[in-house]
Amino acid sequence: MEYIDQDPSNCSVGRSLEILAQPWVLLILREILRGVDRFSDIQRRLGVSRSVLADRLDLLVAKGVLAKVPYQESAQRRHYSYALTEMGKDAMPVLTALRQWGDKYFADPEGPAVITEHAGCGHPVSLAYVCDAGHRLSGPDETLRRPGPSARPLTLAS
Repeated sequence: MEYIDQDPSNCSVGRSLEILAQPWVLLILREILRGVDRFSDIQRRLGVSRSVLADRLDLLVAKGVLAKVPYQESAQRRHYSYALTEMGKDAMPVLTALRQWGDKYFADPEGPAVITEHAGCGHPVSLAYVCDAGHRLSGPDETLRRPGPSARPLTLAS
């Protein structure tokens, strides 16, 4: 089976987008990565409705991207903050790629609003397209695609 003959419905990109392409999700993750982890603080910073924020946080918790962490119990109810799980931390390169692309094409004339630096050395952080052997690629034209172990053949309706 050639890559072009592969059924596109069995795709990790599509499955990822079922979560990450929900409105507000990436911005919620951005805020949590910045250390803004309480519902009211996220809601205030983003200006998103309480119901939409609650729905998105519930989705992220249900899918294992975030964990709810109790931080206060009052007579009325328990309050939670949200922490990135391993899966949530693994989404950081997605946000970094979006930031890097946005900084290149959409930043204000004076430059980007946020600079991300390596805490260990102070140099800027950027993503690189690198193969497992350590070769840095300049773009997708240097890659080959082939069906993976779960590839299914494309069947077209007659």
